[in-house]
Amino acid sequence: MERDGIFAGDDPFEIARGWLAKAEATEINDPNAMALATVDETGLPNVRIVLLKEIAEDGFIFYTNYESAKGCELAGTPKAALVLHWKSLRRQIRVRGHVTREDGARADAYYASRDIKSRLGAWASRQSRPLESRAALMAEVAKVTAQKGPNPSRPEFWGGFRIEPVEIEFWADGAFRLHDRFVWYRQNVAQNWTVKRLNP
Repeated sequence: MERDGIFAGDDPFEIARGWLAKAEATEINDPNAMALATVDETGLPNVRIVLLKEIAEDGFIFYTNYESAKGCELAGTPKAALVLHWKSLRRQIRVRGHVTREDGARADAYYASRDIKSRLGAWASRQSRPLESRAALMAEVAKVTAQKGPNPSRPEFWGGFRIEPVEIEFWADGAFRLHDRFVWYRQNVAQNWTVKRLNP
């Protein structure tokens, strides 16, 4: 199958990293913003924007509070879908796959790289749960700051998730809505990829 230009390559993760690098030069804000879809215990879908932090050799990694709505949903049903859409490039990547926790040294290193206020905020926020007021949140931040000091360790309830894809679709806008779409797919993560072109 002919795949040239922006679709060329034998590794979909490498192609995705190339597209993200291009977006970092063109998008005004948050080129790594992605829509993340999960399902709750009843099967009802939920979607929100989160920041992709790494395209690894085998998956897409982001970080969050494990006790948040998305964290609980992923614990209950460890499957997810994501979309990266870049308006300036007129491109998008869609991913579906299985989810595992990224809560070891890699998560520790990312947490340590964050701004100190963000690290303290991770400790202070009981993400997705009811909050009395912003003043109550800021009081909790002050309390945590006094307790944890200038170099807080990563909370046990905060870390990463790795989406290991069974499907990755690359989409680029075409004239007259005749878009280019290529999907990489496999039955499970141990298999080799198959690639096919899709109708727009």
